[in-house]
Amino acid sequence: MRHYLAHPAHGPLPALLLALTVSTGVVDAVSLLRLGRVFVANMTGNIVFIGLALAGAPGFSLVGSLVALLVFLLGAAAGGWVIGRRADDRARLVRDVVAAQVLLLVVGAVVWALAGDAASTGVVALTAFALGMQNAVARRLAVPDLTTTVLTMTLTGIAADLRRRDWATLLRRVVAVLAMLIGALGGALLVLHAGVVAGLAAAAVIAAVVAVGAAVAVRRGAVPAGP
Repeated sequence: MRHYLAHPAHGPLPALLLALTVSTGVVDAVSLLRLGRVFVANMTGNIVFIGLALAGAPGFSLVGSLVALLVFLLGAAAGGWVIGRRADDRARLVRDVVAAQVLLLVVGAVVWALAGDAASTGVVALTAFALGMQNAVARRLAVPDLTTTVLTMTLTGIAADLRRRDWATLLRRVVAVLAMLIGALGGALLVLHAGVVAGLAAAAVIAAVVAVGAAVAVRRGAVPAGP
């Protein structure tokens, strides 16, 4: 636990990114189940969905997947701009970007509450922008095995590195996978039994906790300077 809350190189960043991984699972559950079967965090999946839609496969939205992809890229570009201004302080970087993410998720929940299914493309855009920013920041932070969205290489590492018997690294990777699984499970249960607003609100609450944690880290100087 100490390596998540007080890592010698990353301070509390591992714990904050792990929480964002849970939030990502929640948001993607919402988008897949109710926003037109698209990903707003996992762009590899969207590329596949675009191919399926172009082939005429039923149940896949070309417009929704394209919107998610293009707006995600805009979000990543915005995240890159913030990184250029906050690159010297990783805790401030997380605080600012995640605070913006909370706002976007809340706006998405309000838009859905007011317009329902008619607003699905708009909600996809809002959440994809938020997750694009998050991905850019996670990439910049480069905390091992905590990309917050993509788990393919994490899963590969679990299997490929078993021979090394590095149990600490193995555990870190398994925890990242479980965080995404828990987020997806919780998000799906919320969407199925309470609706889209509940799912987006849950993701916003988790992100808000991360933003507060990052703000506390800023005040305490708890995150060592990065590369």
